[in-house]
Amino acid sequence: MIEITNLSKKFDKIAAIDNISLNIDKGSVVGLVGSNGSGKSTLLRVLSGVYEPNGGTVTIDGSVLSDNPKAKGDCYFIPDFPFFYNNSTIDNIAFLYRNLYPNWSEEAFNRYCTIFPIQRKARIINMSKGMQRQAALILALSTCPKYLFLDEIFDGLDPVVRQMLKRILIEHVAKNEMTVVIASHNLRELEDLCDRICLMHRGKILLEREIDDLRMGLRKVQVAFNEPPLDPNPFREINTINVWRNGNIFNITIRGTEEEFMPKLNALNPVYISAMPLTLEEIFISEMEAAGYDINSIV
Repeated sequence: MIEITNLSKKFDKIAAIDNISLNIDKGSVVGLVGSNGSGKSTLLRVLSGVYEPNGGTVTIDGSVLSDNPKAKGDCYFIPDFPFFYNNSTIDNIAFLYRNLYPNWSEEAFNRYCTIFPIQRKARIINMSKGMQRQAALILALSTCPKYLFLDEIFDGLDPVVRQMLKRILIEHVAKNEMTVVIASHNLRELEDLCDRICLMHRGKILLEREIDDLRMGLRKVQVAFNEPPLDPNPFREINTINVWRNGNIFNITIRGTEEEFMPKLNALNPVYISAMPLTLEEIFISEMEAAGYDINSIV
């Protein structure tokens, strides 16, 4: 389990992470999403021990992460732009990792070298962006980490490899209780994979919730009238986030269940009502609007 308590990280006077607290359960998959510069990548670097925080603590399995090589040995971080030396190959990096990572698995290494179409003796720096990410994934998964931190891992991967990666991650979580934290702008990919989502903005956490709870809590509703209500605010009894009107048709984002709001809508005598769950991207745009932020900054 990861326990984040009053965590802060500053660069000069800018707070990339601003006094946040968060618990991440063992064996869960958590997605970090948010606006550009919200602190997602910085948080991953602090969790993996790359950055030291300016305040607060990160505790992994009851041990404080700072100055703790054993705890850091259970973690693996793949940044947005994985770094490789000019002569790095999968084989010579694996030779180094066998002595660095206590949970290294030769069986897993050989398996993933077969699954991912990578030449083990080829220089990684000459590979495409997507192939470099696959090389980083082979090495990461072979260390059998208890905690895997991924930054924009889907970027550059083709659809087949993306689906394969999701299956592999789910397999590791199910069999080994590996904990995965993924920062991504690709909300569609996270929607299929994550248990929980954490929305960040300007170094703070706006919300942290299970995906199923988010889907249940918001609906996009279209309501049509022969004659629109004379009341300038006909939906005041409903917990609306936003209302957009086009003639006699109202498009509404509503917080709540259909059992709660449908009787109130029917009481307005519309000729047509259609309610649908929001996509993850629509949910976060709505949450950002509700928090008073400019939706043009949502990713």
